Amino acid sequence: MNNITETPQIPFKAPTTSRLKYWPKRGARLLRKLDISPGVFKTSVCTGPDVTRQWGCLFSALPAFINGYDNPALKAPEQRQQSALTMAEEDDARIRILQSLRGKICEAKNLGPVSGPNRQRDLCTFCTISLDQEEVFRTKVYDKSVSPFYGEDFYFEIPRPFQCLSFYVYAKSVFQRDLPVGKVSIRKDDLCKYSGKEHWLSLQPVDPNSEVQGKVHLEMRLNEVITENGSVGQHLVVRIIECQELPLISGQNCDPYATVSLVGPARSDQKKTKVKKKTSNPHFEETFFFEVTRSSSYSKKSHFQVEEEDIEKLEIKVDLWNNENLAQDVFLGETRVPVKILRNDHIHKAWYLLQPKGNGSKSKSDDLGSLRLKLTYIEDTVLPSACYTPLCNLLLKSPDVKPISASAAHILGDIYRERYEAVLPMVRLLLHHNRFVPFVSAVAALELDNTQEANTIFRGNSLATRCIDDMMKIVGKNYLAVTLKPVIDEICESNKTCEIDPVKLKEGDNVEVNKENLQGYVQKVFSSITQSSSTCPPLMCDVFRSLRHLACKRFPADPHVQYSAVSSFVFLRFFAVAVLSPHSFQLRSHHPDPEIARTLTLISKTIQTLGSWGSLSKKLSSFKETYMYDFFKSFQEDKCIEKVKKFLDEISSNVSKESSGLEDAVVLKEGEVQKRAQGRKRLGKKNFKKRWLRVTNRELSYHKQKGKEALCTINVKNIKAVEKLDESAFNRKNMFQVVHSEKPLYVQAGNCVEASEWLEVLGQVSRCNEGRLATFHPSNYTGGAWQCCKNQSNNAPGCKPCTTTMLANLQLDIDCDRETERIFSLLSSNDTKLQDMEDACASMAVYQGPQREQEEYSKFTIQEPKETFQTLKQLRNVMEELQRQHNIRNDTTAQYGSLNNPIVGKTS
Repeated sequence: MNNITETPQIPFKAPTTSRLKYWPKRGARLLRKLDISPGVFKTSVCTGPDVTRQWGCLFSALPAFINGYDNPALKAPEQRQQSALTMAEEDDARIRILQSLRGKICEAKNLGPVSGPNRQRDLCTFCTISLDQEEVFRTKVYDKSVSPFYGEDFYFEIPRPFQCLSFYVYAKSVFQRDLPVGKVSIRKDDLCKYSGKEHWLSLQPVDPNSEVQGKVHLEMRLNEVITENGSVGQHLVVRIIECQELPLISGQNCDPYATVSLVGPARSDQKKTKVKKKTSNPHFEETFFFEVTRSSSYSKKSHFQVEEEDIEKLEIKVDLWNNENLAQDVFLGETRVPVKILRNDHIHKAWYLLQPKGNGSKSKSDDLGSLRLKLTYIEDTVLPSACYTPLCNLLLKSPDVKPISASAAHILGDIYRERYEAVLPMVRLLLHHNRFVPFVSAVAALELDNTQEANTIFRGNSLATRCIDDMMKIVGKNYLAVTLKPVIDEICESNKTCEIDPVKLKEGDNVEVNKENLQGYVQKVFSSITQSSSTCPPLMCDVFRSLRHLACKRFPADPHVQYSAVSSFVFLRFFAVAVLSPHSFQLRSHHPDPEIARTLTLISKTIQTLGSWGSLSKKLSSFKETYMYDFFKSFQEDKCIEKVKKFLDEISSNVSKESSGLEDAVVLKEGEVQKRAQGRKRLGKKNFKKRWLRVTNRELSYHKQKGKEALCTINVKNIKAVEKLDESAFNRKNMFQVVHSEKPLYVQAGNCVEASEWLEVLGQVSRCNEGRLATFHPSNYTGGAWQCCKNQSNNAPGCKPCTTTMLANLQLDIDCDRETERIFSLLSSNDTKLQDMEDACASMAVYQGPQREQEEYSKFTIQEPKETFQTLKQLRNVMEELQRQHNIRNDTTAQYGSLNNPIVGKTS
């Protein structure tokens, strides 16, 4: 018998009476307008015994069964909710987590003997960096020493999630096999503890059972069952769904399988999945059942002790292994989950991080030595662009603020006077929006106003000098490569002895020959620099022209100051530093050997002094070292001074340089890769071969080895797309494809960092090409069809949209949202100084006491307290709003146990 349930009164917009006849008869029996209140309706809904009687559920489902009823008043709330949900999802999709790591591998101390039968000490060593188990950086090999000095800087973007950062020290044996000495492993969550400072960290042993990575997705539940004898028992159901990011084995995808065990004090029931071939992301989808009996149901025939049955003592153990057909299987990781978490018929489904086996066999730290490291790990959560507009606009209007010290950009530099990384994002943001020159001109003018002597201009580490230093590194990168890289390569590869200090001469050295070698190198470097004015970037010329004008205005009586204002940057802070540390400017891949480093030091000191000659009233400079004074006598020629002045005039004059129309070829990236053979069908041939890949601003080429002739050259103008390739295409990680006018070029990079860098460089150099593709195939064409979309036409359009290249300039690859987020993070972390600056402004505006009372505010540059205070208040307002946007999105961050935030389980 059906019941008629009358609903409560629900207000909503009334449909017209003429449309009531279209109300469906199924489900709703009555709809009539009430006289008690306009726009209020009452419905009677027919429900049966199998229908839910909850009115909220019925009413929320009402639009679904009112077929054909298209009243906008009814549909609008649902549409608005769906629209809001869609917008939120799209908003979240535009949130980016960007990670980078900068640092230095300084040195090792008291390295212990390497593992192996000989336990050798005092071997040649090198150091590597790994994200989880993937090597992403390697130093060169250093000579025999138990305390080697590496001195290698590194910087790279981290393109994927990771759990652990590890530094390994290896030794080269007589058989050229890498032998592990020890490692330092730092969990991602602990990296902030070491940020920005040097630390000595003890080396730990490299144990195969501790070399793990990846995560496993599990689903578990306890089911109550009634046994044949009527007692109540429990079955444990464990479903192993999949794994992700398992390590490569010998550079290839592994053949993984899992063992699932129920373990307790006196039992261990184990089951095993099938082996999955050639994958680091296996999908198992296998379910296992374990019998768990309550203590009340035990009898004398039970196989297990009563106390062992206590669920509190049972746990699920999942081990991942790589199947080795002819050798011992390789351990990939494990996780342990206590059964006690499964209560009240709860289904537990979560991702778990794989852990090493805890075997307790840790060596003493002193046995293996220690490693000195300097690390700066940065993780930015970049929101949609609209969130950064207020802060970005406030920073970009800084050049127009009077005085400049009251601007937001100057305030940022003021409160971060000692930190290099604070100025860099601001410089990049101003460069992108063409606001750098007016800002740095205003800041330089402020500094010159406080400079009393012409021979000391721009000598300190001020905001102006830091901004210009960063600008030259960003804008002048290719300029340095064209000007100095050929001669630096020659110096490093020829390795002629150039020592002229009598104290440091080795037995058998000829000081005259060394002096001749050094003079030859200096002449080549000096000529390369003074003949490079035509290739100096226009932006650098604009800055130098402004500095020259400001210096002349400040010291009109000094004829040399116009040259010293420019040479103090281009020679002292640019060319001389690049010669001294070529690896820091990407002119060399590694820190030079000590002997070459000494040669570069002597050349750098010479170039620095030669560059200052054009701004000196007397020719010969003073030197602390007598041998340098004697060496410089050979350069006392007027033509050297004229060359310097001519060069400085050309890069800082108002005359526009004429372009030849031919852009110099600049090597943007090169390195060893694995290239897929094109169109090979014969069996027995290797489909992947090592090749040297090289990309310039003109062409992409690959070679059999570095320095050999190109086997294939592709004009960058013919590149139509550069995209990632699915791992399933060739069962290989870190692969990408270059789509050009012929067949796609398939390439495997050495690691995820290398792959990301290749994609970025190739994407930028081809971003403006005509005929770029809008879609691409993320897999390969084989077996008569594309493996991604199964389309059988080889010429079929792609099935996935191409990655858009948003960066507007190859030299200035600047992500403005990321830079603004970095500035926001810096300001937020130094809120105390902002508050101190506000207090200083307030105090200075109302207090006119003696100057000594204001000493506490001398750390800030405050010319106009009221203007500065207003800017500080504006900064606080936009920061509060941006923080609110972060808080909204933090509420929806990955739940513990999700793919992006796996549970860190127990270890053995």
